[in-house]
Amino acid sequence: MKCPSCGYSETKVIDSRLNSDGTSIRRRRECLKCEKRFTTYEYIETVPFLVVKRDGRRQYFDRKKIIAGLIKACEKRPVSLDRIEEITSDIERVIQRQYDREVNSKEIGELIMGKLVDLDEVAYVRFASVYRQFRDVNQFMNELQGMLKKEPPYQQMVYPRRRTKKGGDG
Repeated sequence: MKCPSCGYSETKVIDSRLNSDGTSIRRRRECLKCEKRFTTYEYIETVPFLVVKRDGRRQYFDRKKIIAGLIKACEKRPVSLDRIEEITSDIERVIQRQYDREVNSKEIGELIMGKLVDLDEVAYVRFASVYRQFRDVNQFMNELQGMLKKEPPYQQMVYPRRRTKKGGDG
């Protein structure tokens, strides 16, 4: 690191501190020649991912779009926001590991559907109906039949709600 005062290239680190959100390190340095002190910051370099849309357009990857799609699919379902965040982070990690700077929106959609099919079948069908752009009921039914052919890891028992009378109104 070059000293900003004299340009000498050898310095020593006096103090290092992680910033509050853990995304950078603040370092106090001292020049070994002129003994002036200065501050440097070290950041993780992130390479922006581009998403290649169906029509060929490219957009920056935005995890908020995945979260919004998952929230819409899971609306009124027993899926917590923490679980949605976790799924989004999992998908983001897969993209960073498997792709080099560009990923097709189709791949992202398939990753989301792979997570939803195990999480909540209703959310899966909701997402699939938009993502796969079903044009008619037959396409929708084909998707449902394909999903039903897969054996669930366990059989859920659904019990009807009991109706109870409240108060004296009958």
